[in-house]
Parts: sequence; C-alpha cells; structure tokens
Amino acid sequence: MSRKVAVILSGCGVFDGSEIHESSAVLVHLSRAGVQYTVFAPNIEQMHVVDHVTGQPMTEKRWVLKESARIARGKITDLKDLKVSEYDALIIPGGFGVAKNLSSWAVQGKDCSVLKAVEETVKSFHASNKPIGLCCISPVLAAKLIPGCEVTVGCDTECEKWPHAGTAAAIKQLGCKHVNKQVNEVHVDTKNKLVTTCAFMSNSPLHEVYDGIGAMVKALLEIA
Repeated sequence: MSRKVAVILSGCGVFDGSEIHESSAVLVHLSRAGVQYTVFAPNIEQMHVVDHVTGQPMTEKRWVLKESARIARGKITDLKDLKVSEYDALIIPGGFGVAKNLSSWAVQGKDCSVLKAVEETVKSFHASNKPIGLCCISPVLAAKLIPGCEVTVGCDTECEKWPHAGTAAAIKQLGCKHVNKQVNEVHVDTKNKLVTTCAFMSNSPLHEVYDGIGAMVKALLEIA
C-alpha cells in the first residue's frame, strides 16, 4: 500500500509564504517515490504581503490557504481537517511564511509562539512516532516544540554562503542540538524521527537545494 504524506504550506512566495522551489521539490520527490500526498494550509490571514520585486510590504491582504492553493494547483485542504491517523509522515517546506504565518519567529525569534493548529499537528505526529521532514527555516518549529531535538539549518558560522547562520544559535538557546550540514546533506534525529535539510538557508545553486530536499524525502520515507 502506498504511503501517505501530509504537506503543510504557509502561503506562496519566499518573503511572505512558502518558498515555491522548495515546495515544488518536495512534491516532485514525493511523486517520484510513488507517495500519495495531501497539501494543507491554515485558513488564516497572512502576517503581511510582500512585493517580491521590491522586497517591501504592501497594504493589501491575502490568506494563507488561498495563496498555498496556487502551489497545490487548487488541491488544498484546510489544516484543521488534517487527521494524523491517516498519514505516515509530515513535511513542512520553508519560506518566511513559516516564520511569519505558521509562527511568530520572524519578529520574536526563539521566544516565538507557534500557530495552535501547527503546534497540535507537529506534536501529534511526534507523539505517534511518525517522521517529520523540515527544510530551510522550518526546523525552528521542531526546536520550539520538541525539547532537546536535533536539527540542521546548515552552518552555524555566518559568511556569504551562510547569511542566516544566526538561526543555529537561537536553536541552541532553545536547548536543542544544531548539526552543521551542507546543502545536499540531511540530519536525521533518529530518536525524534526528524529529518532536516538547510535548503535556501544557504546561498547555493537551485539544483543543489533540489537535491538536498530529495535526500530529505528519501531519508524520511526510509523511516516512515
């Protein structure tokens, strides 16, 4: 029987939603592996809308569920209807929507809150001993919700290739272990069944990010 994976998106677009390339890579690798997947998103208003040409906030309002439907080609389900018992694993791609819509990490860092529906879902998958795949910034959700877990967001030393390395320090401050990995590598926390990869936390070519996410999906399915 084909395995089933739930995928949670946080909007559409790197600066205010799910990172589109990461999300697409997740779905492509799941499809190639013959996995059935369902895309979910919370039916909430975005923290704000960003003009992706200028990088500046706009005055209009958008909704996470409707924006996520753009990536899901219209096949989207409200997160409140996700039944953990029906799925073998969970994946949450990155993008600033994770830090702005699924949580308040973008403004509060390690002191953030996590959207209740996301918190309940992550904790339920974890309690059910079902694997969770996280890439880019989304490993911070595990660091916030699963005490003492192990994740990677890439490298903990800031440089041109690793402009977001400060995130690793915040993860450590939460009492979790950060493991340095390259963009094409994953870290597997076998105790907590977490599979993480850095994706666009690194200034790396798109194909390397794609390959790293493929490694994440492969490792996730091996323990699902």
